[in-house]
Amino acid sequence: MVLVLVLGLQSPPPSATSMSSSAGWRFPVLVGGPSEVGHRPRVRLFKNDAGPSVPSKGLRDHLGRAAFRVSKRHAGALAIFAATHLGFFHSPLSGGNGVKFIAQASGGEAASTSYTWPEKQRPRICILGGGFGGLYTALRLESLVWEDDKRPQVVLVDQSDRFVFKPMLYELLSGEVDAWEVAPLFTDLLKSTSIQFIKDRVKLLHPCDHLNQSTPDHGSTLSGGTVHLESGVVIEYDWVVLALGAESKLDVVPGSAEYALPFSTLADALKVDERLKSLERKRFGKDCSPISVAIVGCGYSGVELAATISERLKDKGIVQAINVETTICPNAPPGNREAALRILQSRNVQLFLGYYVSCIKETSSSENLTKETTPTEVGSGGGSTGGEKFILELQPAQRGLGSQILEADLVLWTVGSKPLIPQLTSTDYYSGIPLNGKGQAETDETLRVRGHPKIFAIGDSSALRDSSGKILPATAQVAFQQADFTGWNLWAAINGRPLLPFRFQNLGEMMTLGMNDAAISPSFIDGLTLDGPLGHAARKIAYLFRMPTDEHRLKVGVSWLAKSAIDSIAMFQSSIARAITGS
Repeated sequence: MVLVLVLGLQSPPPSATSMSSSAGWRFPVLVGGPSEVGHRPRVRLFKNDAGPSVPSKGLRDHLGRAAFRVSKRHAGALAIFAATHLGFFHSPLSGGNGVKFIAQASGGEAASTSYTWPEKQRPRICILGGGFGGLYTALRLESLVWEDDKRPQVVLVDQSDRFVFKPMLYELLSGEVDAWEVAPLFTDLLKSTSIQFIKDRVKLLHPCDHLNQSTPDHGSTLSGGTVHLESGVVIEYDWVVLALGAESKLDVVPGSAEYALPFSTLADALKVDERLKSLERKRFGKDCSPISVAIVGCGYSGVELAATISERLKDKGIVQAINVETTICPNAPPGNREAALRILQSRNVQLFLGYYVSCIKETSSSENLTKETTPTEVGSGGGSTGGEKFILELQPAQRGLGSQILEADLVLWTVGSKPLIPQLTSTDYYSGIPLNGKGQAETDETLRVRGHPKIFAIGDSSALRDSSGKILPATAQVAFQQADFTGWNLWAAINGRPLLPFRFQNLGEMMTLGMNDAAISPSFIDGLTLDGPLGHAARKIAYLFRMPTDEHRLKVGVSWLAKSAIDSIAMFQSSIARAITGS
């Protein structure tokens, strides 16, 4: 599609002076700035339906030269900004002299600053997201052997200052682990590496590597594009890795966004733990109704939450688990599913299978409790603050079932997620990232985004299909393996070697079921399931070896060993005391 730009200009006032170009500017970009005439230049974007073609290189160069001449003549109505301070419309072109696009800047936006790479000649890799995919890709790149002039400069960007080992967030609710063990600081993990960390949110992505714009004369010297952060920092990269993960999708039914809490981040886990503590404090020493926790969804996350919370509350609470399917963990190995079902049935867990939640409402405080006036945070997953109660209306998803009404002190939502793909600059109509229906980037077998040879997408951001055509699940195990392949393929791309196709190897599935319970079904032994204390120990050992760095692995291992020793001594003393008293 051909993009036609029409600029409405007014004559400059007499006081306007021409602005000379600076050697530090890489190309002219025109944006509408305030002028003494009182009007901004008008920029209108037109598209035709002639086809997916883009302006030819000659036409782009002609437009660039014409735009530069116009900008110099109308310096009072237009401002020429250096590329490093453009902000929203920053678009550097290595080796090109044409204007990438012309657009009007919105008023009030702060000037941007370019991230300064330590060296200009070495490859530049920007990794967006510090989860399993992003962090482990960066560490893989650090561990590979490089020639001095080809060792890449790596920048890792994440909105949080901590890496979160998500499969072990449930142990925070049971008190089995400390926050530093499963959520270490990026600065601690990366202090002995050359990887640079930036705590910021990704605002925009401007790729320049789309295949239909590559030209033979530029070759591999073309910049891969730029990443715009919310702080105003602009990072120019040669390769970028999309590994931003996903966020909980709460706005599914009326009331879910206002009254339900997600459980996918460290902040979510700490908030749930605080709400449970508040409910426990209010009922401490009182003869009142048990704490009621409703969990929407009985996949792995919902079942692990139900098992952990029911063990924590014991006879002081009831967990109500709701699932639209007629079974729990429908995609889990039979051994894991059966072990989980046994645990849930042995505790205060009520299963509502074959139901979906139609709405969530807030009701008045229980008569047995003194209601507090702390308001619920509407729009941010308010949940219960200890005094409120919530009504969940359930509708049958299967025939033969009737509607149900549940009352809960706390509602946890584990159903649905939304991949976090960076927004593209609005004018890049020809360089869009292909997304599937779930919002994931479509990738080829080498984990590169289709049509973008310098963009890799992994984890929740990727829609890679297996040999049977099914999209790989967004699990930590998949992200681990994709990070390893992405690191190698980046090495291969930089060194001119062939890229390897990703092949997922299912090593099995694990789930926690409480302080001393877990279930593991390894894939290499068909039909085998380790559960109970043995499964619990095997799961912790497996995750210990998956910790990001050797130093952190050693610290966590020593901590867990010390806790186990203390628990064993306490159990031994308790047994001796019972034997002495005869109880």
